[in-house]
Amino acid sequence: MSDILPEDIRYWRRLEQIAEKTFLTHGFEQIRIPLLEKTEVFTRAIGSATDVVAKEMYSFEDRKGTSLSLRPEGTAGVVRAALQNSLLYGPVNRLWYSGPMFRYERPQKGRSRQFHQLGAELFGAAGPDADAEIIALGSRLWSNLGLEGLRLELNSLGNADERQDYRVRLQGFLQAHRHELDDETNERAERNPLRVLDSKNPQVRDLLTEAPLLRDQLGTASRQHYDQLKAYLDRLGIEYHENPRLVRGLDYYCHTVFEWITDELGAQGTVCAGGRYDNLVELQGGKPWPGIGFAMGEERLVELLRKKDDIVPPIVHAYLIAVGENSTESALELAYDLRASVPGLQLLNNLNGGSFKAQFKRADRSGAMLGLVLGENEISGGQVTVKFLRQDAEQLKLDRSETTDWLRGYIDSI
Repeated sequence: MSDILPEDIRYWRRLEQIAEKTFLTHGFEQIRIPLLEKTEVFTRAIGSATDVVAKEMYSFEDRKGTSLSLRPEGTAGVVRAALQNSLLYGPVNRLWYSGPMFRYERPQKGRSRQFHQLGAELFGAAGPDADAEIIALGSRLWSNLGLEGLRLELNSLGNADERQDYRVRLQGFLQAHRHELDDETNERAERNPLRVLDSKNPQVRDLLTEAPLLRDQLGTASRQHYDQLKAYLDRLGIEYHENPRLVRGLDYYCHTVFEWITDELGAQGTVCAGGRYDNLVELQGGKPWPGIGFAMGEERLVELLRKKDDIVPPIVHAYLIAVGENSTESALELAYDLRASVPGLQLLNNLNGGSFKAQFKRADRSGAMLGLVLGENEISGGQVTVKFLRQDAEQLKLDRSETTDWLRGYIDSI
């Protein structure tokens, strides 16, 4: 679990601010869900045979013996919240969320045990137009962030019966080749064979070229849904690549599944993934209600923004330097007034005293554009001296009453 340091926060802030604006323009409203849920919220939704539930959840019993878990993903909790608070079974509902998730995985670049997600969920629309809408939302977000080169991969998992039939066929294929597979893959093939399709093992991937395809198991309705979605994406000009072996790691998905992938982050190339989950509301104890959504990894998107490196660090406009009798009181008062009166002003007030020379050194190290000087003459005369620290210009002496307007004009001119 990693700290996020001040030097990185500007990337996080840009991502989260642009994401929020993009969600709002598409009619999505924010929801905030707890970090901690009853474990059954996840075991019912995600599936006990998945790696997330079987190996990766942080779970424990509270003082009353109730099993609780730190959330490993957001969708199950959003569905639980929507059910408990009567947000479903009416008009189409659009929700978005953000925050930390927790999985006990092997830490590596782009993947830590506490990670952060931004996600969007759309409830109450079962057609492929809703699938196109949620994918278009993701596409618009990449555009707004200025990210290029993200590849959209697309597949259909069909309905529950079609997926179960395929599961049996795939499991039979893997069992017939079990002697060619490693122990971990054989164990996964018994427990959740669709997850074998995600294997990064080159030998397994070579073998899977001969495996049956789920798309050959799809019925007429599932094929029509998938074909119509592709037609919508073509009409919108959203490029996609069909990946017949794309599956999602959580059991609640059906029909449309998708991922956005980058080649810039090595093995951890998936930056956003999602799909349709029409059975999840029922799994959580409600009446059947369709849903589709996605979640994106903030750490990976921040890394892409860092590679662009076009985010300008915040400018320190001024450093307030004060020496002499009553200088501390005068400096605190001036800083308080200027911060209230000059929109956007980044002002550092010198602390811990020091000589003029020492304070000017601190001002220079801060990167401030200006030094605002309060010496004994300035304090007694109700004035402020302005020294230009980053350009060759004559210093100014302003009356206190002029300083606010002058700083406003200076900030506007930068």
